[in-house]
Amino acid sequence: MMIQQSILNLFEKSVTAGFTFSDTDKSSIQQVITDLDSGKIRVCEKQADGLWITHEWIKKAILLYFKISTNQSIDLSPDINFFDKVPVKKWNGSEGVRVVPLAIARHGSFIESGAILMPSYINIGAYVGSGSMVDTWATVGSCAQVGKNVHLSGGVGLGGVLEPVQAQPVIIEDDCFIGSRCIVVEGVHLESGVVLGAGVTLTASTKIIDVTSKEPT
Repeated sequence: MMIQQSILNLFEKSVTAGFTFSDTDKSSIQQVITDLDSGKIRVCEKQADGLWITHEWIKKAILLYFKISTNQSIDLSPDINFFDKVPVKKWNGSEGVRVVPLAIARHGSFIESGAILMPSYINIGAYVGSGSMVDTWATVGSCAQVGKNVHLSGGVGLGGVLEPVQAQPVIIEDDCFIGSRCIVVEGVHLESGVVLGAGVTLTASTKIIDVTSKEPT
């Protein structure tokens, strides 16, 4: 893919002292973010063999996007505005997403038709599948992947894993229920149908003990 190679080259060059981005460079970076925003591409996706692959070059494009963007006023209404590098999504109803007031999704995230956003926050690079609910004050961190028919209960926090670029983001597969105030971070991967009770914290070093048999394992 030509744009992929372009991003990889730009990422290497961007650390060089005095490097400046051309209009063509900026256009390539913007295109990747636009494709993320529309769901055309994903930071991380499941392969036919069931394994998930993380696309480092897309993460690099997000990091480059921060470099080429400048802070500006983001006006949502006469009384609500922000000052940031990344604009927020605007909705017109054609997306098929229910968006309750004060639900914020950054440009470069994708929310599939049929999802419901209560007052919540979706960061850049994140993906939320159809039929999923992001409940009140839940946060979906940068690049986190949420499947179909998932319920993220009130106050759930899915950590963002943008750096290092090779690291897998948090993955919540289809039909999971994440209880109120749960925290899932550091690239933890929950397979389809997992249920977490309220207040559970999962990190990369959390030990999982199976107590369904006579001897815990």
